[in-house]
Amino acid sequence: MINKINKNNERVKRHIRLRHHLSGTSERPRFCVYKSLNHIYAQIIDDESKTTLVACSTTQKDIKEKVKDMTNKEQARYVGEQIGKLALKKKIKTVVFDRGGYLYTGRVKELADGARAAGLEF
Repeated sequence: MINKINKNNERVKRHIRLRHHLSGTSERPRFCVYKSLNHIYAQIIDDESKTTLVACSTTQKDIKEKVKDMTNKEQARYVGEQIGKLALKKKIKTVVFDRGGYLYTGRVKELADGARAAGLEF
């Protein structure tokens, strides 16, 4: 019998390995990514105080209206630009990128490129 690999379990294992070395501080918070089949979510988190400083996703009303006719990669880039703008308003310039165990390609890469285009450094 052939056993099928559960891709999400493999992703979670990668994420746990990443999180052993990765932590957000108040000077350099963690830029966390989560993606589902239809949506992408991004947060900037201060792990020392355990607070979310900035959050953005394709499920928010104002963003949902603007991205409904875009492809998934275009949506990810737009969310990256929006979270970058929100972070700069809160005077956050540098972050640690936590890709959530996902491979750095496709929507995750576009999200990161959008955030860099808005002015975030990581």
